[in-house]
Amino acid sequence: MTPHPRSSDRARSGDADLTPGSKVLTLAALLKLREGARAEGKAVVQCHGCFDIVHPGHIRHLRQARSEGDILLVSITGDSEMKKGTGRPLIPEELRAENLAALSFVDWVYVEERPTAAELLSEVKPDVYVKGREYELNIDPRFQAERAAVENGGGRVVFSSGDVVFSSTSLIAAMENSVDPYEKRLRQLLAMDELCGEKLTRLVAAFRGKRVVVVGETILDTYFLCDRPDVAGESPIMTLRPIERRGYDGGAAIIARHLAAMGAEPILITGISLDTEGEDLTRRLALEGVEVRSIETGRKLPEKQRYLVGAQKVMKLDLVEPFTLDAATQDQLVGLAMDAASEGGPCDAAIIADFGQGLLSPGMVSRLCRELRPVSRVLSGDVSGKRASLRMMHGMDLLCPSETEARAAFQSHTDGLPSLAWRVVRKTGAKAVVITMGADGLIGFSPSAPSPASSTSDGYASQVTGEHVPALGTHAVDALGCGDALLATATLALCSGASLLAASFLGSIAAAVEAQRLGNIVVNGRDLRHGIARVHASHMTYAEPESHRSSSPSSGASPLRMPVQLELDKLRATRASA
Repeated sequence: MTPHPRSSDRARSGDADLTPGSKVLTLAALLKLREGARAEGKAVVQCHGCFDIVHPGHIRHLRQARSEGDILLVSITGDSEMKKGTGRPLIPEELRAENLAALSFVDWVYVEERPTAAELLSEVKPDVYVKGREYELNIDPRFQAERAAVENGGGRVVFSSGDVVFSSTSLIAAMENSVDPYEKRLRQLLAMDELCGEKLTRLVAAFRGKRVVVVGETILDTYFLCDRPDVAGESPIMTLRPIERRGYDGGAAIIARHLAAMGAEPILITGISLDTEGEDLTRRLALEGVEVRSIETGRKLPEKQRYLVGAQKVMKLDLVEPFTLDAATQDQLVGLAMDAASEGGPCDAAIIADFGQGLLSPGMVSRLCRELRPVSRVLSGDVSGKRASLRMMHGMDLLCPSETEARAAFQSHTDGLPSLAWRVVRKTGAKAVVITMGADGLIGFSPSAPSPASSTSDGYASQVTGEHVPALGTHAVDALGCGDALLATATLALCSGASLLAASFLGSIAAAVEAQRLGNIVVNGRDLRHGIARVHASHMTYAEPESHRSSSPSSGASPLRMPVQLELDKLRATRASA
């Protein structure tokens, strides 16, 4: 196709003839062809618009317009006059014209450099001028002038009746704001001063030497890597053949190991048996920088076995015998925690983690929160699974449940996340609640005003402020341990002076690092520093795969602290369309 003349060329070649075979015309060529069509009794139909992105709505509109006459002329607004949005046009006029000329049902194309099509319509005098149905009640003076020009020339204005109305402007806005809210939000976060690479790196350095007490069950996580499964001969059941066994510390032990690897000085308060298994655990953790102070349980450590084929888990086996502590042993456990937290003054942080194996009953959780609060500068907690003990974690600086865990604990299965977060805050008195949502990332909630004596559900959303941090992982190799890495990192960040947003962001980086590894692997300070550098260097190191995302850059700066309800509406819309 012969390229159409640029605007400067058109100005110099007003009397130029149409290049043979080309649909993109100069004004002189267009008017000459128009006279020929009139002489032959052919009806000329004209459409006018920006046509920045030719989408299905345009095709429908132009096809219907072509049916109104014999020849279809499409005039487009020139680059210099496109003022509908910042960064417009996305596609220059030469390419827009060629795109339209490539359509078989379009006969002529013209680029109009004047502000509206009114003058061109007076010159061309089309028999039919077709606009979308959305213009039928339009009283804009510019459109009214176009309508008058058509009717004064003896033509008529027809409004197409397509079922779906599209707009290039709204389509581009959707691409920027709705199709890819994750990238836009990440760009907003990375533009914030408190999340700059230098400050986050200094924050990680401040983790060193922090004294943290961790209270909770120790669990053994065992992975059996299996050969390809088969179907048993005696009945239709799957047969697995383990070829490799890998063991990992889990539960409160991995939280303590994360803390030590990040430079802190953790003390693990847990329950183990005083046998070879318990001694090996204590020795192994000591080598990792974790001091263990334990009560005697007289039971083997809980073990959770997972069977994998490749990286896919196909079966889980819990070798767990739940138990309860008698009153004297409960006192002993609380005493160990209090001694560890108060040695040399208040500890920098204390973490209570209930993994549901019986070491921490709801009453014990409540007691630990009450007694550790005065001797801990930062108090944080989490549960694993659907534990009612989350409701008993009172007076915490930070709670880190998943959405599923929070909904189960507070029997809130239909409320929006702001309402759910406010229930958690109001019932527990927590200063901050980070609710994790898997592939949707996390939202850190904090009370936006002093807690009132009571509140109605309609007012929940106005009582909390939320900060969304998108999931920073390309894909999860293994989700096991992501919440533990987040809890450890966010707790250290808070006791090092970070805001909730900075703590959540660092925690999300730690979770992303953990998710890329098979097994419950420790995240250390170097991992965090590398994660910070990568996410800032590329902006999208941990972004969703390109096949799932729009490549359009974000345009325009929106408020960095988004109203939480709008933020959640975007998330829910993304989920619904997935």
